[in-house]
Amino acid sequence: MANTQPDRPGGRRPSAPPARGDGEPLEPRYGIGGSAPARSALTLRAVLAALGLVVCAGGAAWAGVVGAPAWLVVVLVLLAVVAVVDLVVIGRRKARGEPG
Repeated sequence: MANTQPDRPGGRRPSAPPARGDGEPLEPRYGIGGSAPARSALTLRAVLAALGLVVCAGGAAWAGVVGAPAWLVVVLVLLAVVAVVDLVVIGRRKARGEPG
């Protein structure tokens, strides 16, 4: 008798996961290492945006006081504005009930 799958002992095919009557697996996390489904990282994104806001706003204030080039102050202010916009977007997504 010829071995149908030489790389598997006995030439057996892997069995499908046990299923309910509707064809869905019994274990909802079956398939990807048994790991839980991925979640959104909104909280981490909010922390990083807040940190960016503090650093950029503080850097812009410091650069303005010490007489740094105007382009540096403008860039830091623009980055601080981007961080504020990101925080607003995150707040709206969390208010809708998105996980993370």
